[in-house]
Amino acid sequence: MHTIDLSTWPRREQFQKFITFSYPHFNLCAPVDLSAFLPAIKARNISPTVAIVYLIARVANEQPEFRWRIRGEQVVEHELVHASTTILGKDDLFSFCTVPYTSDFTTFAADATQRFAYVKEHPTLEDEPGQDNLLFMTAIPWVSFTSFMHPIHLQPVDSVPRFAWGKFTRQGDDWSMPLSVQVHHALMDGIHVARYYERFQGHLDQPEGYL
Repeated sequence: MHTIDLSTWPRREQFQKFITFSYPHFNLCAPVDLSAFLPAIKARNISPTVAIVYLIARVANEQPEFRWRIRGEQVVEHELVHASTTILGKDDLFSFCTVPYTSDFTTFAADATQRFAYVKEHPTLEDEPGQDNLLFMTAIPWVSFTSFMHPIHLQPVDSVPRFAWGKFTRQGDDWSMPLSVQVHHALMDGIHVARYYERFQGHLDQPEGYL
């Protein structure tokens, strides 16, 4: 992790503008194409949840904007950011589960599977105090939603990106799902989120590159 020099940061003016907002997050929601991805994970008997959590974290780690975090009046860049996702357990109650990111899918999948199983048996809503090298994620697999908004702290507003994905929908031979991306506007703009979607779709289209 290192601290960004705001005096020479090209984004300094945008940062100073949006850091003053009481609600500086913005959200985009768009469908992504699963037509190549789903057959690939099914053939390998891979959990869709594990694979999607991995992809969200992989693409975020590929883009520096998704590794930036606001700490007071400073901005830091993490070397890696990690998945923190909701897991549904007993009585339709969810828990939090953090999975350290590694680019090797086999290693990540084995660790995630073990952690998901543990959290289902030992539910918790505890977070590591002050930990901001995370990516908050949740699945709403029952709804093909067209918009989504996550709860956030307002005093101070945190800068952890948030992701949500929804129901898989079939149209002919094609499959899709909605993906929501919510970020802090002081750290990035619509063009950066658009690039995230482009990268994410690229990985969905070529699953043989990481599975």
